[in-house]
Amino acid sequence: MEEQQHFWKWSEKVWHAPDLDWRTASAVTVGIDVGSVSSQAVLLADGKLLAFCSTRTGSSSPDSALRAFKGASEPLGLTLGDVSYAVGTGYGRVNVPFADRTITEIACHARGANFMGGPGVRTILDMGGQDCKVIRCDERGKVLNFIMNDKCAAGTGRGMEVIADVLSVSIEDIGRRSFEIDEEPPPVSNVCTVFAKSEATSLLRAGWSVDRVLAAYCAAMAQRVAGLIERMEVEPEFFITGGIAKNIGVTRRIERLVGHEALKLPAGSVLDPQIAGALGASLFAHSLHRKAEKAKAANAASI
Repeated sequence: MEEQQHFWKWSEKVWHAPDLDWRTASAVTVGIDVGSVSSQAVLLADGKLLAFCSTRTGSSSPDSALRAFKGASEPLGLTLGDVSYAVGTGYGRVNVPFADRTITEIACHARGANFMGGPGVRTILDMGGQDCKVIRCDERGKVLNFIMNDKCAAGTGRGMEVIADVLSVSIEDIGRRSFEIDEEPPPVSNVCTVFAKSEATSLLRAGWSVDRVLAAYCAAMAQRVAGLIERMEVEPEFFITGGIAKNIGVTRRIERLVGHEALKLPAGSVLDPQIAGALGASLFAHSLHRKAEKAKAANAASI
């Protein structure tokens, strides 16, 4: 029997710094972001990007955390015993068994976006698997304010996965195909996952092409998210994190609606907007480890 094709499946990713040997570093820190849809691990060696892994979150948060860590660490011959400090974040952060501390995904995405986009980043849109957040931060990546949508899959990564399967289109092709149309269609009337599935099917029966339906869904998702951004009074220097950041069908339409172009990663950058939370967590881990080491040294000197 032919194996069923799952159109929602996105490419998992692993990257390692080619010229960085963690064995020469004084400290290796790790950030683990266990989200509702994906899990990431980011390793730093003395604050420099060493490795990262992005994988699918399974039924167990602890297992997902460990799988993400091993995806990044095992090819390097690095184990948990070699890690100086670990920070857990995301939906399942309290279930990262080896975390020394947990920090909210809001703080971690702000810190990660600051690293990726630079100190000019002021507004961050985090488009996650089950929710969307708009974050305001300062030049250091410190959170000043935030708002988020309700706990609904509409306008999120999970909602997009459902549409990919309904329309039998690879999730990584949706953005491109949503622009392969003669003219922009009106947005679907509802991005609620249940109703969007029904409406997409009805539009196909009415003679719409798959690409036109994709455009209408991306437009509706962008409209919903843009409304959230505008409540925060977006500043021009804004950055998009999360898996949906890689879907141009949504991001370009958001940019049109808010009147600002999102900051882009430099050409050839190895960074991935999906690892922003884990990257921020690892940066926090690096800072917390250095602080702990300074406190130890100060205590030793006072004895």
